Amino acid sequence: MRGLQGKVAIVTGGANGIGRACCERFAEEGCDVVVADLQEERGAETVAAVEAIGRRAIFVASDATSAESNDSVVDEAVDVFGGVDILVTAAGVAWKNYVSGDPDAAKAMVEAGRGPVDGIVDCDLDEWASVIDVNLTGTLLAIRSAGRQMVAQGRGGAIVTIASIAAKHPEAGTPAYGVSKAGVWMLTKQAASALASAGIRVNSVGPGFVDTNMTKIIKDLGIEDTVVRTIPMGRFGQPSEIASAVVFLASDDASYFTGELIHPDGGFFTD
Repeated sequence: MRGLQGKVAIVTGGANGIGRACCERFAEEGCDVVVADLQEERGAETVAAVEAIGRRAIFVASDATSAESNDSVVDEAVDVFGGVDILVTAAGVAWKNYVSGDPDAAKAMVEAGRGPVDGIVDCDLDEWASVIDVNLTGTLLAIRSAGRQMVAQGRGGAIVTIASIAAKHPEAGTPAYGVSKAGVWMLTKQAASALASAGIRVNSVGPGFVDTNMTKIIKDLGIEDTVVRTIPMGRFGQPSEIASAVVFLASDDASYFTGELIHPDGGFFTD
């Protein structure tokens, strides 16, 4: 894609899933990559994958919910690569127990029978706050840190946030997840409007059901076939397919896109 060769991309949540796929795709397009994540071992695997493609990469341990941590990621990018051209905010969680790295606890929660009614009338406020903090506030903090650097550089830039079909379709996630991703969508539009005069484009990708660690619980619970029947293409997406949409929005091929949300979802989303 046009305009990516030699650029520097920061990818939050770059250690696995969609984030890792984005790192690899940017490397294939000639970018150097900053992998920002809490998971050091998996982050190192992403760095190795980028280097195997022939581009430079560094891992920066980063807490998406920390302003100081987001600033440090940008500082490292500047120190090592000389600047920041692209930001992808792929750090995200579906529910609280994924924040603490305990998917088995999340599975137990679902198996206990918490349904749609319980999700509202018995909403766990700690869970709510944790998911909003990572998905929405974390996205703001990353945009704020990288945006400052892009403005200071004076050469524009591209930011791609990761929303979800749950931003517009409540059945696709828990209340906290859907609300956080709807917030990401509106934050994207707000940032796009605010940063356009600085030559910084801000867009969002809202994936459908994608084969990642976050959706593994669907298979563990034995409801994969039920979910797949709601997808016209009849399958989960692959992280690489989402990454291709992200890289397009970051490239000069999308030079007149800003404030947009696109849905690679296999036809699931109909509104």
